[in-house]
Amino acid sequence: MDIFTQFGRFVLMLKGMFSKPENMKMYWKEFMHQCSEIGIGALGIVVIISIFMGAVSTLQTAYQLVSPLLPLSTIALIVRDTVILEFAPTLVCLVLAGVVGSKIASELGNMRVSEQIDALEIMGINTKTYLILPKILASLIMIPMLVVISAVLGIWGGRLAGVATGILSAAAFDKGLVQGFQPYNVFFALTKAYTFGFIISSIPAYYGYYVQGGALEIGRAGTRSVVVSCVMILFSDYILAQLLLNGNSA
Repeated sequence: MDIFTQFGRFVLMLKGMFSKPENMKMYWKEFMHQCSEIGIGALGIVVIISIFMGAVSTLQTAYQLVSPLLPLSTIALIVRDTVILEFAPTLVCLVLAGVVGSKIASELGNMRVSEQIDALEIMGINTKTYLILPKILASLIMIPMLVVISAVLGIWGGRLAGVATGILSAAAFDKGLVQGFQPYNVFFALTKAYTFGFIISSIPAYYGYYVQGGALEIGRAGTRSVVVSCVMILFSDYILAQLLLNGNSA
């Protein structure tokens, strides 16, 4: 029954966000601050992960393709589809769930424990709209952008590793890169990015907003929010693949 209670409270939290802002300028400032924190703050780790992710994909794909009947350009094709379909949206969002999600949960949890949220409510401010909505909107804008950057850097990292190690030439990689490309894969990756962006921002915001206790509970809420976010990302990844990929192939 606790699951249904938590879910009901989560839905009520989302419902409470949608109200007319008291001061639009203040809300816009908070939204831009969250965009900077989520997007620019996580850009460094996304760049590092993406480049090495693409490089490792190229090396492992070349290791597994031992048949002389397959052209070397097949390596680029496999790396491209793997990065776009799975690595860029899913792996990067799992990392962002730890980086961004724990930050959101701890920030709101600290405000709840220090009674800052109560003070804002006494002043007549809808704290759900002011504190949670900008975080969710910023995530829905910045996380898909980070996924696109990750896909580009992942493919570039795979090309760099393939050429640097002599596995295949730059011309062969570029040939495989455009071979059999399906734009629907990009749509699928962006659909996952928007879904994961909502999960990464809303679930930690829920756990942080409703935290009870002291500093110890803030840490537990952050850990719990990351675990639940990662589980929900993997679960929704399977659901989206089942609905969009199998439906499209059929």
